Amino acid sequence: MIKPGLLILFPVLLSLSSCQGQTSNSDKMKNETSNNPLICDPVEGVCGIPGSEKGTKLSSQVTEKPIKIIYFSDPVCSACWGVEPTLRKLKSEYGNSVQIEYHMGGLLPGWEALGNGVNPSSLADRSDEMSKHFQMPMNGEVWKQDPPQSSYPPSIAFKAAQLQDEEKAVEFLRKIREGLYVRSINISKWENIEKIAQGVGLDTKKLKKDYEASAQKAFDADLKLAKEMGVRGFPCFFVTNSAGQSEIVYGIKPYTEFESALKKMHSEVKKESYSKEWKTLFTQFNSLTTKEYADLSGISFKEAETFLNGLTNKKEITKLATRNGDLWSVEQ
Repeated sequence: MIKPGLLILFPVLLSLSSCQGQTSNSDKMKNETSNNPLICDPVEGVCGIPGSEKGTKLSSQVTEKPIKIIYFSDPVCSACWGVEPTLRKLKSEYGNSVQIEYHMGGLLPGWEALGNGVNPSSLADRSDEMSKHFQMPMNGEVWKQDPPQSSYPPSIAFKAAQLQDEEKAVEFLRKIREGLYVRSINISKWENIEKIAQGVGLDTKKLKKDYEASAQKAFDADLKLAKEMGVRGFPCFFVTNSAGQSEIVYGIKPYTEFESALKKMHSEVKKESYSKEWKTLFTQFNSLTTKEYADLSGISFKEAETFLNGLTNKKEITKLATRNGDLWSVEQ
């Protein structure tokens, strides 16, 4: 079990070792992250957060399901985009036993807060490398052309969406990530947030009202909770049970590590079967990356790519191609 106090924030925006704790090109990446002010900015509640050995909030967690996963994330966190295939498979196989509770972490308060000449364009060149590592499409041009100025606006918008409908809020967060990493959309601009929200069926007038008031308080509460639970990096998953026990899965880890944490929290948790038929998967998720389809279908990345291209040729699904990978979807 990894203790919260041992978590170290490696900024997901600037290196492959960030969030998931990978060690490829480690020497180069350690040098880059050690010079990044995100590592030591506790005032913003983003990194260097002092935490207790155990989260003080866990004993009071109540859930209708045997296991709750308290997930701390951020809309601009590249590793949070990279962990999407794992989350979707987890929901498919353990959805009846696991409830996921989403919280925002406040990774990017603003570029001016980073100092030391750190700027958005420095991320563009890293996108190719990160995309290959995560096997997820990541278009770095957004960081050059129209970069988000902060992750706070989409984070607050997500909290506003949660006040309306939790399921639609999760879909909204997914579409925000797609907007940034696949469609090169500046997700800190309200007009783009509003369009994405409308696309998932949220009431945009209510969203705007909540965004300007109660959602801000909800976001502040998330930042406070992250501090109390010792969160120092994203993605961060507290796997908990009704007895207040917890296991932490930090970053992108093998799927088996998530399963192991579930079983430690509830020994009788069972893996459920689900349909791997392509129409069913696209009905459930609407859009899938090649990596996601491969993981959900239990086939290789190459096999998934070939199959999905075949469906595209038959006009069964549509393909949004980028230089770093593809996003597949069904027409609404």
